[in-house]
Amino acid sequence: MAGNWKMYKTPAETRAFFEAFAPLVQAASHCEIVICPPFPDLPAAVESARGTRILVGAQNLYWAKEGAFTGEVSGPMIRAAGATHVIIGHSERRQYFGETDETVLKKTVAALDASLVPIVCVGERLEHRESGQTETVLCEQCQKGIVGLAAPQFAKIVIAYEPVWAIGTGKTATPEMAAEAHSVIRAEVRKHFGEKAAGDVRILYGGSVKPDNVKSLMAQPEIDGVLVGGASLDAVSFARIVNLPS
Repeated sequence: MAGNWKMYKTPAETRAFFEAFAPLVQAASHCEIVICPPFPDLPAAVESARGTRILVGAQNLYWAKEGAFTGEVSGPMIRAAGATHVIIGHSERRQYFGETDETVLKKTVAALDASLVPIVCVGERLEHRESGQTETVLCEQCQKGIVGLAAPQFAKIVIAYEPVWAIGTGKTATPEMAAEAHSVIRAEVRKHFGEKAAGDVRILYGGSVKPDNVKSLMAQPEIDGVLVGGASLDAVSFARIVNLPS
């Protein structure tokens, strides 16, 4: 159960969130809980999560370890801040900042080299969905952005399926639509990494996940968890999401 805060919250607001959220999920032993705040909030989140089961992740990284890359943040820096996870290739990064499947692969390798767990995002746009290209797009994103990993590297990643048309729009893929897309991704994994890898990999669903739809999504065997946007900004709302599927 992962929360992506996008560009919201100050360090003070981060501490207030954890103060409210941690007691609400302290009994949630059925899942991993990861919260991904903006870079300036990472120290406050790590400090606030200490002594809880809540893990902290970043929302992006650069593939170089250091250098003259103004405005970028490296994997070793994120790890040194105490984070354990990092989101890679989110649709907003692809849409607004020119990320490609090729840069996703480079960032994934960099994250693994820094001992971070990459949450690698794939997903189709509305025009792909409406023209019946969903499977083609997902396979291409997997082939270019994930398949280049060695099998031991792949075993350490998490995949997130995010239909771009459902992010921040209030539209949600039906549980059946989401499960079908997850099945396509898992088949691609099976083809390149084998049956065991396909069974072991965790594929999260992201796209307007809310407390009132998470149970029906998680009822699908193909869906292993969720990557939550707006609903993860409120402690009570995100706690309901974390606790409901148990």
